[in-house]
Amino acid sequence: MIKQIMKILAVFSFLLVLSTTANAQDPAFSQFYANPVYLNPAFAGAISNGCNRVSLNYRDQWPGIGRTFVTSTASYDTRIGQSGLSGRFLNDRSGSGSLALNTFSVAYAYHLQVNRKFNINFSLEPAIRTISLDWSKLTFGDQIDPKYGFIYPTQEDIDNNATGVGFFDINAGILGYGEYWYVGFAAHHLTQPNQGFISESQLPRKYTIHMGGNIPLSRYRNSVTTISPNFLYQKQKEFQQFNYGVYVNKGPIVGGLWARHSVKNVDSFILMVGLIQDAFKFGYSYDITLSNLKNSNTLGAHELSFTLFMPCRNRSKSFNTISCPSF
Repeated sequence: MIKQIMKILAVFSFLLVLSTTANAQDPAFSQFYANPVYLNPAFAGAISNGCNRVSLNYRDQWPGIGRTFVTSTASYDTRIGQSGLSGRFLNDRSGSGSLALNTFSVAYAYHLQVNRKFNINFSLEPAIRTISLDWSKLTFGDQIDPKYGFIYPTQEDIDNNATGVGFFDINAGILGYGEYWYVGFAAHHLTQPNQGFISESQLPRKYTIHMGGNIPLSRYRNSVTTISPNFLYQKQKEFQQFNYGVYVNKGPIVGGLWARHSVKNVDSFILMVGLIQDAFKFGYSYDITLSNLKNSNTLGAHELSFTLFMPCRNRSKSFNTISCPSF
């Protein structure tokens, strides 16, 4: 029985790596508004205090089955006049580190004030992406002995296979916002670059639509209680995802409840709690798996976010900040 399980896991792992290499889907964050420039490059320079922002994000998905998907991002963005600038780095490791993705990008956003209550941001984000694969960490079917497990050397010609690829990419986004609402659209991988190791494989475009609002409910000792309903839709080739839920902010504490699902089934519920201060904000979220994987002890997904708002000396008087959710 143990040998059969090992065989199934070996085949599954290999197919998973191949499918990720050939038709990769971008890493997704549950706290997507805590990673704004990754969600939509038009958020570059759209900062609540009108100064400079550093955002750090970490996601560990399904830690119960061996650090399967671990993703980290770091970004910095600032506002200069009517322009927003950002720099962003992403590291994504799959299959216990055998497959690694690194992305470095810079974004430029132009902030257009249509009138006193409505603004539009337009953005372009060129990027460099590299993908590396450690073939020595993979297991193949010809290594398995029915009785003793993985004891044979593989006959796969892994020495002559490519271990890494690098390519240029470009993303774009648009964001419209008023005093209490916002709506955005982003298109990633416009050039659909080739990311294949063995044969040509184009990276599919990803389309994102997001919208929501901030609704003040009441005041309590100089603090405003707000409710922030939000909606997110993403499509990348055949993959489609819907996120919808709400944040509730009372004083320095914020909480959130979300549902995430594909077209056919609900994938998970997302619980989030965070702390907001003038200089920083911190959030933790946990994905409660509802799909068939819930019976495999995946331990869900854990996500941390930290944003530092840096002081600035000369803030433009004409600057209009976006009324965006805190996470």
